[in-house]
Amino acid sequence: MSPLEKAVEFIKSSNNIVAFTGAGASTESNIPDFRSDQGLYSKEKEEYGYPPEVMLSHSFFMRHPDKFYTFYKKEIVHRDAEPNPCHLALAKLEEIGKLKAIITQNIDGLHQRAGSRNVMELHGTIHKNYCLSCGKFFDLNYILDSKELVPKCDECNGIIRPDIVLYEEPLDSDVLNDSVTYISEADCLIVIGTSLVVYPAAALIDYYKQEKMIIINKTPTPYDWKASVIIRDNAGVTLKKILKELGIWE
Repeated sequence: MSPLEKAVEFIKSSNNIVAFTGAGASTESNIPDFRSDQGLYSKEKEEYGYPPEVMLSHSFFMRHPDKFYTFYKKEIVHRDAEPNPCHLALAKLEEIGKLKAIITQNIDGLHQRAGSRNVMELHGTIHKNYCLSCGKFFDLNYILDSKELVPKCDECNGIIRPDIVLYEEPLDSDVLNDSVTYISEADCLIVIGTSLVVYPAAALIDYYKQEKMIIINKTPTPYDWKASVIIRDNAGVTLKKILKELGIWE
């Protein structure tokens, strides 16, 4: 039995599936990942003067919000990105009652755009932004359409920041706890498009104790030993094939 056939059997026989997604779930939407040869972290530091990991840190944002937003608006936000077959396939699995939750490291909101409703966003979202002074929330368009490089609150003129988890900041404890519960109770775990090297997010995989773990990723991960199925291909291409085999992709 091929890995694809085995994945089909796992999904067919499961009714409490959880998906854990990373940047590779969105590359087919033309959003670069982080650690591949063409990823965000491979960019020349000279272009901005700092490595991406520094510019995406809490301390850098507080010291240099102008440099942060120059990088953020150009490299992190992709307003015109559309859901790809990976997002659409997961939404379909939720719609038919098999997929119970998506736990994502992504901040692009494409799972929700595709129709998924139960999404745990470990690292926050670009679609929520708030004033550091008064706490008022703003949508993504307000940030991108601002005439100022560093967007300011329309009520108190305070600096607005994205509601994302920056380096040096903890993950939301409620989101983490919910994610642990979903993974520990899952009968099938599909890990999609993530290198599984970013902690504490990657450590959530340890809470899966069953035997039906599928990894769909183009490169090896530290958790390959734990998986029963490993598929080295694009996430959207693979999930589309799986759903076609299941008879639920038109």
